[in-house]
Amino acid sequence: MKNALVKWSVGVAILLGGTLFFTGKQVFAHGYVESPVSRGYQGSLDRNTLGWSAAFEKYGNVISNPQSLETKKGFPEAGPVDGRIASADGGLGQIGDFVLDEQGTNRWTKQDINQGPLRVNWHYTAPHKTTKWHYYITKPGWDQNAPLSRDSLELIATVNHDGSAASNSPSHTITIPENRLGYHVILAVWDVADTPNAFYNVIDVNVSGSTVIPEKPAAPANVRSERVTSSTVALAWNGQTDAKEYNVYRDGALVATTTEPTFTDTQLKANTTYSYQVEAVGFTALVSEKSAAVKVTTSADNQVETPSTPGNLHQMSVTDSSVSLMWQASTHTNGIAGYDVYRNGVKIATATGTTYEDTNLAADTTYNYQIKAISKTGEQSAFSNQLSVKTNAKEETETPGGGESEYRVWKLGTFSAPEVYTSGEIVSHKGSNYVVINTHSNYGDTTWSPDQAPTLFKKL
Repeated sequence: MKNALVKWSVGVAILLGGTLFFTGKQVFAHGYVESPVSRGYQGSLDRNTLGWSAAFEKYGNVISNPQSLETKKGFPEAGPVDGRIASADGGLGQIGDFVLDEQGTNRWTKQDINQGPLRVNWHYTAPHKTTKWHYYITKPGWDQNAPLSRDSLELIATVNHDGSAASNSPSHTITIPENRLGYHVILAVWDVADTPNAFYNVIDVNVSGSTVIPEKPAAPANVRSERVTSSTVALAWNGQTDAKEYNVYRDGALVATTTEPTFTDTQLKANTTYSYQVEAVGFTALVSEKSAAVKVTTSADNQVETPSTPGNLHQMSVTDSSVSLMWQASTHTNGIAGYDVYRNGVKIATATGTTYEDTNLAADTTYNYQIKAISKTGEQSAFSNQLSVKTNAKEETETPGGGESEYRVWKLGTFSAPEVYTSGEIVSHKGSNYVVINTHSNYGDTTWSPDQAPTLFKKL
């Protein structure tokens, strides 16, 4: 049932004592659903009970890498193709197989749950800035023996986030519909804010009827002002899956109801203090307690508005001559025209978006970066956090026999310009030739080199 790649990889795993390439550093953020136990995490647990070989045969590479079921975000319009949803298209090469996409009534271990509220807990190995989580469940009468497709899934919950770290919201309560009984699959999707990617985890569940008495939602937490002008206040708070909508109060009076954990209050008086509270309305119409009051003072009429400070400046990939940067977008009433990029205190470029690739750098050298936002009316923000990045040391590209290689020399890609390696292609690296056994893209991870990634390359 397994393809040749998986069979060959099993042998390599046994030969290397189960190390493979999974112990290398990770480039992007990672995480998995810990409870109810997701399919990939179950493989990691079964490795300790079934033994390495049996678990690898059943689950594939995910037994050592459950945190890396990652591919493009935008589901259901984009993301993994139908039939490759459970494996996240092989995890951008980090998983490198599609074993998790196999589907059958008795193929996977099921977690017992009830209809009604279900608590979902994520484990983050690198809690990236986050846009949202969204949850789907298979429809009544779905084909239990066919790989998952979009047509077989129904959206049941969306948890919008404020762009902060995922660890600020590790648990969510979703509602399992009353018309689901028996074997179903839940798809949990975590959308990262500052990369093009998302993480896809499927959970195999056995659903029973519910005897749970409905409870009112928790009071909204972390209500805060995100941006203040002389006439507006932008509020945000932590999203929650037990809320259908939110009521926003200003000075004790209801001013808005919103389905998103954000609200912008307008037509306010300058240099005036307002008090805000938020309450959550549940799917059963039960209402939470109001949040703690937050007092916000609008700016004076003559106060110049500056853009918000660019947040979370970080590196996406590093080579011996380049650094790929990304940061969180700034805001301004009149909009953002661009971002000035500073290296070692000197402006080197202006970017129109929230990414920039610095090239032609020296190898094995440390550089310091900061970002400033520029509004469309010319105001500048404060500097972002400072990021120190050291470029990689220059790699020797010696070819077999000491001459010029007849094959393509392996090299690192970058976040904005990944190197694509196609199955069957032969590449040269550090004096040896390797055949590519799994098509993948390298975004700047040195642990995916031919001499370190035996599930991606085979030495000739």
